[in-house]
Amino acid sequence: MPEGRIVKALSGFYDVKTESARICCRARGRFRKDGCSPLVGDMVSIELTEPGCGYILEVLPRRNCFVRPAVANVDALVLLASDVTPVTDPFLVDRVAVVAERNDCGVIICINKCDLARGERLYDAFSCGTGYAVLRTSAVTGEGIEELRALTRGKTVAFTGNSGVGKSSLLNCIAPEFHLAVGEVSERLGRGRHTTRHIELFDVGDGGFIADTPGFSSFDLTQMQPIEKEALQHCFPEFRPYIGQCRFDDCTHRREPGCAVCAALAAGKIAPSRHESYLRLYELSAAQHAWEQKR
Repeated sequence: MPEGRIVKALSGFYDVKTESARICCRARGRFRKDGCSPLVGDMVSIELTEPGCGYILEVLPRRNCFVRPAVANVDALVLLASDVTPVTDPFLVDRVAVVAERNDCGVIICINKCDLARGERLYDAFSCGTGYAVLRTSAVTGEGIEELRALTRGKTVAFTGNSGVGKSSLLNCIAPEFHLAVGEVSERLGRGRHTTRHIELFDVGDGGFIADTPGFSSFDLTQMQPIEKEALQHCFPEFRPYIGQCRFDDCTHRREPGCAVCAALAAGKIAPSRHESYLRLYELSAAQHAWEQKR
């Protein structure tokens, strides 16, 4: 059977790119029964029913997959944030970053619209001990574009961020052939309109692919994969040097005496906003676990 990669998903139809063609496919009904929906980025085997059309028969083993954004087999997530309309809540970025960590996926953070605001608070928070590549980017001045191209070259990456953060403009700057629609930010609400309605994977011609995904809001965080509270500490790279050094073996790094993570926080080696995000996520994970136990 022919094999290929899903490069677009829209209303139950999947565009699968094989070595020789682009095939419009539907998924067999058994996928609904199995609870395994094909995702953009999936490698699949297909059956042709007529020229240019067919069915997806099997989703091949995945390296990783995400619920929000709904993509699979990603080398890195490029997370966009801005410090000017709309102003990004760091928790939005942290929430997606820990899901990437849990899925063995790289993280690249772009402080976008830096021609309007340099985003010092965001830059400092995301670069403090995380090991992440943190860039300042601007589709207006071109700042950071070449560095971003170099970081994503030859990889499969997905660009994501809160609505209105300038994702489509930045992608058009990286690859003008995309011709992506660009929306405006509402001055009254301080957020953008969803100009991207579906997920599509673009071949950028250097062995790499870039996925454009719809922007998300705070509400969308409820749709992301839950992470076990015990595993959460390992999803913050700046915590890792201190894990196992606390006074208590079962330290949760919240308020326990002798906590090495809290000591690093007090010493400025961990950004306060990152630890605050950890606390919020820990409470969410604990509440999810308690709810599951009651079922």
